[in-house]
Amino acid sequence: MSHYRKAITTTKAAILVVVIIAIAGAAVYFASQSMAPSSTTSMSSTAAAVPQTLVIDDYTWPTRNLNQLYGPQYQPWPNWMEHAVYQPLVTTNITEQFQQNEINWIPDLAASWTITPDYTTWTYNLRQNITFSNGDPFNSYQVWAEFMGFYYLLGPTFLGGLNLFDFSNVNFNTTQIALLQSSGLSNPTGAALAMMQNNAWPIYTTGPYQISFHFAHPFLFFNGVIGGGGDIGLIFDIQYVLNHGGFGTPVQINSYLDTNPAPGTGPYVVSQVVLNSQVTFKKNPTYWGDSLTPAEIAANPVLNPGQATTIVVQVKTDDLARYTDLSTGAAQIVAISSQDWNLVTHNSQYAYFVMPPGVPDVEALALNTAIAPTNNVWVRRAIVHAINYTDVWAKAYQGQASAFMGPETPNYGLYYDPANLPPYDFNVTEATTDLAKAGYPNGTGLAPLTLRTVAGCTYCTNAAEVIQSDLANVGITVNILEVASSTYWNPYGTYSTNLQDASQLGQLSFLGGELYAPDYLGAPDYWLGFVSNSSVWGNWAVYDNPRVDQDVSLLADSSNQTIVLNALADAQTQIYNDAPYAWLGTYKLFGVDGSVVWNKNVIQSMLFEPNYGGTDTAPLLNTIVFA
Repeated sequence: MSHYRKAITTTKAAILVVVIIAIAGAAVYFASQSMAPSSTTSMSSTAAAVPQTLVIDDYTWPTRNLNQLYGPQYQPWPNWMEHAVYQPLVTTNITEQFQQNEINWIPDLAASWTITPDYTTWTYNLRQNITFSNGDPFNSYQVWAEFMGFYYLLGPTFLGGLNLFDFSNVNFNTTQIALLQSSGLSNPTGAALAMMQNNAWPIYTTGPYQISFHFAHPFLFFNGVIGGGGDIGLIFDIQYVLNHGGFGTPVQINSYLDTNPAPGTGPYVVSQVVLNSQVTFKKNPTYWGDSLTPAEIAANPVLNPGQATTIVVQVKTDDLARYTDLSTGAAQIVAISSQDWNLVTHNSQYAYFVMPPGVPDVEALALNTAIAPTNNVWVRRAIVHAINYTDVWAKAYQGQASAFMGPETPNYGLYYDPANLPPYDFNVTEATTDLAKAGYPNGTGLAPLTLRTVAGCTYCTNAAEVIQSDLANVGITVNILEVASSTYWNPYGTYSTNLQDASQLGQLSFLGGELYAPDYLGAPDYWLGFVSNSSVWGNWAVYDNPRVDQDVSLLADSSNQTIVLNALADAQTQIYNDAPYAWLGTYKLFGVDGSVVWNKNVIQSMLFEPNYGGTDTAPLLNTIVFA
């Protein structure tokens, strides 16, 4: 979700690290432990001692703490447990994704899968002889119970707001959950097994290591939804959940998991949680991947057992404090933003992460279509043309941004800009004309707009001040309202929630609060999240157009690419004219105005998560390699 998207939000594969050596004119290096050191790492002749405990300083505590039951809502965010504790059924081929900009799916907890020719049934064959870290067996019954639990909590569109399944014949509530609790998931009783194997339901098992998902309509992107790095596809021990109070209710999700996270199948376990402060991870002594060969790990690096025995991820909100920890060796990997970025770029012992070209991480200004005066389309059109986009890049994003025309991003190929429309241009004359058409010539009679931002987000403030000045040039007054991060996201949720709370959102805001990274790796993500009334998270503009809703729904209804692309072209044309967002750009630095930084004398390489920050803000813990 991204606070980052969700800024929190709301798809969003481990990233092949692009290391930029922090000296002027330095070359770009690709750092990945699966490649030859001579061509992929930058090494210092003086290596520091390997620390007994690896310490990572992050800048924010996870929303929803460590409770994986919020996965369909793209939380926790950031999810430091991704791949290190919780693993998906499938993942991407990282090398192809980040060297060749291709997304291809490879096995993770699933050994293989099949898809019917009409794309309505996806069947996964699970790896065998795997246990969760507490000894509970991993099997299809665990996976079935996880997805059915999400259905119980959120209803039939629990997967990203997608209307994929026909649950009309399904009866799964407290009675059925009680049956699972009494039966257990290791060797289910006959009654529990009959329920889980009922193929009249859209999700069903056909043995302890096979599970099928049957869709009401063809769907091409399912691996992206459950394997593209998002919280929703990470597998955790539902037996543990059942033993500790169950799922909770749709109104009140079980909070026990906030600080007592369920076991996973990954190479690390959570050994200690200090709420709002730090999480300690220890190696999982029973990790199934310990027996994988180097070749198998090279083929899927996110299965790496990891090097560090103990990892502490701690939250420090002060940027200078994080830099001080890095410079003194108190932490080996830290998040640094614009306040101290100069200290990083002028010190040759530090390296930092830059995302490869074409990633789907975006910045946009949302224009609240549900309240005045931004419910006036001509006001919105004036705003999108009044903004000097390159000035925003220079003053807020370290100049590391590129233009795009939303809602889709360039990495999705044919699904990006299907109407072949140019990005909104900076055109004061057009902005002035549009404002007059709105009934406010030169801004006369137009009440001040509120631009609601997250307090402490430096690049948000910098961007807001540029926009404030640009809009003033055409007669639009903007007041910047900084809201504490602890409360900023409270009014946001589904489209319906945002509509209900529209008056609390201000006329202007940054999409996701700060920025937006994918919820999952699939073309439907932003189309449904940003501009549809089926949005689970991300519709910051409170935008709803029946024509657009009908067009984008085909992403979950049709396998005919030509029909889908024609519909999306129609939708994008409507969105372009309605102007619910000013698409500020796709950004390149992992933290927008900074990034994750490490001492290259201590750390050789690492991988970042599949959703480019949409699920996690730290490196994948088990992929960190010491120098």
